[in-house]
Amino acid sequence: MAWNEPGNSGDKDPWGNRDGKGPPDLDEVMKNLQKKVSGIFGGDKKGETGGSSGGTGGASGGLLIGALLVALVIWGFTGVYRISEGQQGVVLRFGEFQSFSAPGLHWHIPTPIEWVEVVDLGQLRAVEIGYRENSRTGQVGQVPRESLMLTKDENIIDIKFAVQYRIGNAKDYLFNIRDPEGTLQQVSEAAIRQQVGRTVMDSILSKNREQVAVAVKKTTQELLDRYQSGLVVTSVNMQDAQPPEQVQAAFDDAVKAREDKQRLINEAEAYRNDVLPRASGEAARVLAEANAYEATLVANALGVASRFTALREVYEQAPEVTRERLYLETMETVLSANRKVMIEGDAGNNMLYLPLDRLIKESDNVNSINLAPSRISQPAMQGTESRTVSRGRESR
Repeated sequence: MAWNEPGNSGDKDPWGNRDGKGPPDLDEVMKNLQKKVSGIFGGDKKGETGGSSGGTGGASGGLLIGALLVALVIWGFTGVYRISEGQQGVVLRFGEFQSFSAPGLHWHIPTPIEWVEVVDLGQLRAVEIGYRENSRTGQVGQVPRESLMLTKDENIIDIKFAVQYRIGNAKDYLFNIRDPEGTLQQVSEAAIRQQVGRTVMDSILSKNREQVAVAVKKTTQELLDRYQSGLVVTSVNMQDAQPPEQVQAAFDDAVKAREDKQRLINEAEAYRNDVLPRASGEAARVLAEANAYEATLVANALGVASRFTALREVYEQAPEVTRERLYLETMETVLSANRKVMIEGDAGNNMLYLPLDRLIKESDNVNSINLAPSRISQPAMQGTESRTVSRGRESR
């Protein structure tokens, strides 16, 4: 019956003291507890009536059992653990995988029966190939044994990579590989050497850097999946790629010569792109002019032939009139191109010479030139023309 239950007369307290003088001492409580535990495990009843030495031994045994109970409680509390966000707990029972633990507060059978391996799945880790960077000082150390590789065209290149990864499967990460980081480094180096051996040096140094990094990432992930490592490669970055230090100067000269070659090629192409369009335009213009000249000549020839044909028909109808007309037109054409004019006087054989070419030039500088009207008259010109025509007839 409980101490505060109805019907309790108050002469019985929680410690079993009937006289109401207060609780018993600790030795008596431990002795009673020892008796009960001994009864459970089949202890000797005679020990209950032993002497003073037996009482002392019983008290010591009670303290031992109490200590064991307290230790058992504390041991039970050691099984409480907490998993943070981005982490995963792997529960092991006697070293064998038992279950996964999600983020939160959990309890497991304490060590050494069970224990929990906490794996951070969200953390990004990195493996360095060809160099090592000191996180405290920031200095970078070279590792030639890893960085020097042979290319497809049998050149040696000094190349450095940084491989970033994370844990994708905690169970595979813990149980399948003894040294995951070392395995990843060896696999990455093998993938890099394989890809570099398939590529020429100029391609690695210039235009195919990204393609090489993508191919290395793919090959590395395939090998890690084959090993069931539980690792996931997130990125592969080519930090540096250059010839070895011993031949760096010669390689720089070769690069400079190649750049000069490319520059001259670009200049030649620019000059060609400037000259060819203009030459094509000039050729098209000359061709158009030639076609136009051809069309003009053909048209003129056709016109002359048509005129000659028409003239021949007229000549057949009136030969004398046509002959005289042709003579007059011919002389008009010839004399119109002559700048010298000879005028025969009315009396005697004296002739007047008029330098019309000089007069025309002087007329450009002088506003007007006065000529003597008595020396040149219309009848005189008409007489000259008639005499010239008659002389032409006599000569024929």
